[in-house]
Amino acid sequence: MLYSYLDKRPTLGKDVFIADGAKIIGDVHIDEGASIWYNSVIRGDIASIYIGKGTNIQDLSVIHVNTNVPVIIEDDVSIGHSVTLHGCTIKKGTMVGMGSTILNGAIIEEGSMVAAGSLITENKQFPPHVLIMGSPAKVVRELTSDEVNALKETAERYSQKAREHRENSPLPIAKC
Repeated sequence: MLYSYLDKRPTLGKDVFIADGAKIIGDVHIDEGASIWYNSVIRGDIASIYIGKGTNIQDLSVIHVNTNVPVIIEDDVSIGHSVTLHGCTIKKGTMVGMGSTILNGAIIEEGSMVAAGSLITENKQFPPHVLIMGSPAKVVRELTSDEVNALKETAERYSQKAREHRENSPLPIAKC
């Protein structure tokens, strides 16, 4: 699950959950209470990757970097299933919907929501507390305070689910 690359190795904070099949390589720091779900790949081989407290990286997601372009994912972020993040910054309390792609230099500000299937092109920056959608993505509208609170609740639910999985780790089902 954890692999060094040259002189770099992943570091984990307290109570991190890493699901079976996940691969974490090189210069990757995962802060306390974060969760990395089944079959995700996080590869910090040519720049660093930081994953903040309470952040969840859901199943089949890929996080990679470009030379001198790190990935920074702040606290309480939810990265949906099959998301690709490459050399970007995702600020606190944001949600990135399933199947989205965010490219080098892009910045998603705090408490925003990237709709499922969106493409954030290189070096795009979006303001806080907005719904971002499309390919290429654009701001559709501001989020309501209830929607911003729901993003935080999603991260909290994943933290709880990670605790349950850590305590009751599922076992593979034997072939019959």
